[in-house]
Order: sequence, then structure tokens, then C-alpha cells
Amino acid sequence: MTLRKILLIVCAALVSNSFTHAASPKRPNIVVMLVDDMGYSDIGCFGSEVPTPNLDALAASGLRFNQFYNTPRCSPTRAALLSGVYSQQAGMGFLDGKVEPNSRGFHGVLLPRCVTIAEVLRDAGYFTAMAGKWHLGQQHGCVPWEHGFMRSLNSRFGEVYFPVEQDRPGTEFLYLNGKEIPKKDPIFGTNWYSTDLFVDWGLKFIDEARAEKKPFFVYIAQGAVHFPLRAPADVIAKYRGKYMKGWDQLREERHAKQIKLGIVDSKWPLSPRPEDSPAWDSLSEEQKVRFDKIMSTYAAMIECIDRSMGKLVAGLKERGELDNTLILFLSDNGGNAESGPNGVTVGPGPVGSPFSRTFLGMNWATLANTPFRRYKHFTHEGGISSAFIAHWPNGIPPARDGQIENQPGHVTDIMATAVDLAGAKYPKKHNGTEIVPMQGTSLRRAFEGKSLNRKKPIFWEHEGNKAVRDGKWKLVQKWRGPWELYDMEADRTELHNVIADNPDVAKRMETAWKKWADYAYVDDWDGPDHHEWGDDIKRKKK
Repeated sequence: MTLRKILLIVCAALVSNSFTHAASPKRPNIVVMLVDDMGYSDIGCFGSEVPTPNLDALAASGLRFNQFYNTPRCSPTRAALLSGVYSQQAGMGFLDGKVEPNSRGFHGVLLPRCVTIAEVLRDAGYFTAMAGKWHLGQQHGCVPWEHGFMRSLNSRFGEVYFPVEQDRPGTEFLYLNGKEIPKKDPIFGTNWYSTDLFVDWGLKFIDEARAEKKPFFVYIAQGAVHFPLRAPADVIAKYRGKYMKGWDQLREERHAKQIKLGIVDSKWPLSPRPEDSPAWDSLSEEQKVRFDKIMSTYAAMIECIDRSMGKLVAGLKERGELDNTLILFLSDNGGNAESGPNGVTVGPGPVGSPFSRTFLGMNWATLANTPFRRYKHFTHEGGISSAFIAHWPNGIPPARDGQIENQPGHVTDIMATAVDLAGAKYPKKHNGTEIVPMQGTSLRRAFEGKSLNRKKPIFWEHEGNKAVRDGKWKLVQKWRGPWELYDMEADRTELHNVIADNPDVAKRMETAWKKWADYAYVDDWDGPDHHEWGDDIKRKKK
């Protein structure tokens, strides 16, 4: 072979390699926005009457997963999302205030046997940051800046809305990169509302990532719409009077809209109003006005979440980062019925103001979870179903824009997705400790319109409430109640228990649940008992 031919071959190879390199996509940025206590139907593109144009636009140019699952409580979902393992495996079998050293899963912190997305992606060359609610055991020394987040602005527990408001211990400070600062400090500005504050700081951290020429992972954990319900007065005013039509009519309207959107199947009946919840028409005018004040505050908080997403998307677009950023939006559990049918409206200020204390209550939580049964705390669909949006122009084919993905997903899938898309390596050991393997499945194939090929069922346990989802079947149990079996293709609102007709299916799934519970460090639950609506008050034993 002549020297000329050799040079031609080498040049051709170099050119080919340069084209191949140019065609290969950059690793995406990843932004996760987690909101708190929001029900399945609370945003427009999942059925709500509350205008959410920014989230709706994100869904229209991305994907909605209509069977995406959380765990039914705050700290456990955060642990599962960030670690990619079940909450008990991470050490957070309950809220971070429950610490039982001799237990298997009640430790109130992220244990050394798990690793966070931030740690894995940081080691893969990403800039990692968070802004918002932590609630993973900061009072016990488990803090974001020691779990892979290079930058952080966080509250310990959440429940932070205004720089000056009625605080409970632990909510009067924010923590900027580990430094405790009063939340009314000028460094945060003045007259802020937290949904905007956390996005503003998320964008500041993104600017630092860009300065370092690194892809970024940013976790924005909004406190809204967790009690005490508080929102800017001018936003609340927009909704006052709009909820006088009541929860019965609004549930019917949301359900009809969900069917039209394709979010729910028309063959799934709307779950009935619970016995403890009164018919709207049975209320006095004074009661209706009070309930309208509660729900108008909640609706204002939903609008503020949407506004913050608009600010985030605009910020990414201005920086030229939107197209190659995967944005994931979801809630940590279903709508919150704590405080029972009446809700709570106390405090010296108007309902929804910085010095009020307002709970949504069971009646409006039933609207939030349309069309499903039960609430936060429980493993029926109302407790574990998230409105989930994925947006990534460079990674989700244009033909998929606006489509609804029917395959079930779970919060543990977010770690697997991040590792996959970042080309990262999930460790077998971290700081000398053997790590629990990832439990989720990468969602990349679903983004592309392909089968996830999920190898294992999805499992739940919280406060003795249990469930397992395997294909179309769901086996579920309320604590101290019998197992129930539902065909989720025919009856996702869980109104027709078919366990008597399918005993073999139920037995197989119960066996799988028990095997998983042993593997996943699930402790027995011995109380307290909870009311149907998930209240934390002990009932007298019968």
C-alpha cells in the first residue's frame, strides 16, 4: 500500500470520527421539580379547573405519564427519589422524625447503604444543586451538602412560604450551602414567595454550572401545597368565590375533563364521595364560604407552582439550555386529607395569609385526587398517584409531543433514568459501604415510545398500608384490613374487588410482597391507627 493511500485512509477515518462525534448527543442536564401534597387532578393537563398554562405547555411539548407512582408520604418519597431504592432500604420507612435504632427501616436519615443521584452524577462530572424542602433528617445530621449537592438552598422540613410568617421551630431559617441564615435576611431579597425563591436560586446554581462548563442536575423541592396553606393575597383573591359550586360538581367536571384529555378511561367510574364527606348542597351558606376560602388558597398555591415552572423554563431558554434539559415534574404523594372533613382555619390573619394556619381537609382532598379513592398515607390510588410530566426536546422524539404514556412508573425510576442518560456508573460500594442496588427502571425507552421491559413488580408499604403492582394487577391492603385485588385496566378507581375470582393471582402477589418486604427492610407497623382520611390522631381501640 502506497504512502498516499495510507494517508487517505487515515484522513477518511478522522473525518468519519469527527462526524460521528458531532452527531452524538451531549449528556442532558436534568432538573427535577417535586411538589408537596398535590393531588393527581390538581393541574390543568390532568383535569383541574385551575389555570396552569406553563405546566400544560410543558406537557404539550413533552409527555404525561398517567400511571406514575410515588410513595404515600413526604420523607419516604424524597428518600426513594434521590436514592433510587425503596424508602425503607434508604433508612426512611416513615417521616424523618421516627428513629428506631433497632429497626430495619426506621432511621430518620439516609443510611450509608444508599447513595444519592447527586453523588452519582457529581462523580460523573455533573454540577449538582438543590433548592427547597429537604426533610430527610437534617436534625439528625443528614444534610444535602454532605450527600452530593455542591450547592444548596434548603429548608429543614418545608412549610416555608414568606420571609415573615408564623413559624414552627425549625422553619425560621434557610440553609445556604450549609450556612444557617434567617429567612428574612436581605440575601434572599424581600417580599418573596417560596415557589419563586427556590427557582430563582436554582437558576443561580445553573449559572455556576455553566461557568464551569458542566452539565447540571438540579433538584427543586417545592413546599407548596403542604399545610399550612398560604399564598400571596392578590393570587388568592382571583379564586375567591369560584369554589362556591362545591366539591361534588367540581369532581364531576374534573372527571369529565380527564376523560376528554385521555388521562383516565371512560370505563372507570368516578369513585363515590366518602361517607364522612357531606354533600355540598347540605351545607349552610356560612360553611360554603369558609370552604371556598380554603380551596381558593389551595388553588392560588397551584397557580404559584405553575408560575415558578414558567420562570424555570424561561430561564433555561434564555441560557440556551432548554432543549438539552430533561425536566421532570411530579408530586411526593396524593392529596392530603389530614384534619378530616372540616379542614382547619385558625390564626390571627385571614385564611391563607402568612399568620394563618389552614389545612385543606378531606372534602377538598377528595377533589384533588379525582377520580381515585383515599389520600396521602394510603396505598390506594389516591395516595400514590402523581401527575407526572417529562420534557426534553433533544431526547423525546417530536412525534411523542403531547402524548400520554400508559406504562406504570415509580419514583425509584428517576435514579435509573439519570444514571442511564448521564452515562454514569452506579456504585457497588460508596465510602467503603456496600450499596443497595438500584430498584428502578430507566424511563428512556418510554420517552422513545418503547416498552420499559420492567423486570419486577412495584411495591409499597407505609404505616401498614401495603400494595404491589404487577402488570394490570394491583393487590392492596389498608392496615388491618383484608387484601383487595383490582384489574387496573378495567377498574383503576378500585371499585370492584375481584380477589374472590382470582385467588391464585392474589396469592402469588401476596407471596411476592412478603418476599420483597423481607428484602427491603420493611418493619412491622404497630400503630398508631389512622382515620379513613389519614389523620394522625389515635383512635380508641375497639
